[in-house]
Amino acid sequence: MNTVASNYLESTKKQFAYYKSVGDKTFAQLNEADIHWQQNDDSNSISVIVKHIVGNMLSRWTNFLTEDGEKEWRHRDTEFEATYKTKTEMIAAWEKGWQCLFDAIDPLQPEDVSRIIYIRNQGHTVLEAVTRQLCHYPYHVGQLVYVAKLIRSEKWHSLSIPKGESSTYNKDKFSKEKSKKHFTDDL
Repeated sequence: MNTVASNYLESTKKQFAYYKSVGDKTFAQLNEADIHWQQNDDSNSISVIVKHIVGNMLSRWTNFLTEDGEKEWRHRDTEFEATYKTKTEMIAAWEKGWQCLFDAIDPLQPEDVSRIIYIRNQGHTVLEAVTRQLCHYPYHVGQLVYVAKLIRSEKWHSLSIPKGESSTYNKDKFSKEKSKKHFTDDL
């Protein structure tokens, strides 16, 4: 068994789950109007950012190992048009995208990480393709959080270590025995 590949797959699944949870916790702080707010005409609302993430997920992860990751049925440009009418509709799409991702990566085995898949006819190992998306989605999740923080202002509840509490957080962590675990295991 390839230990490095096995560790990579396990860690990747936890990372994706973590970033999904960051989005979930962001949405929990928003109301219907918040998801449509945009700073200006050139910026994207939360609902538009979600629509793009979902479009990418459905294209990349549907038949991940057997079809090009840029599907003919994907129309990327329309992902930047606001069409979700409600927060419930947006979250349902968000869940569908993540389910597609997890359905694709959960069955992966260590021997799969060196397989070649294609995105726009460019060959990637599975490891490279997964890493590509593991960089892409947090980029957009960070945008979701930033826009939500702008909207909620002083009503925003921190999703990580709150400002001014790093020392307390670190003191708690260093009071425990050293152990091998993923940083998301205690969340």
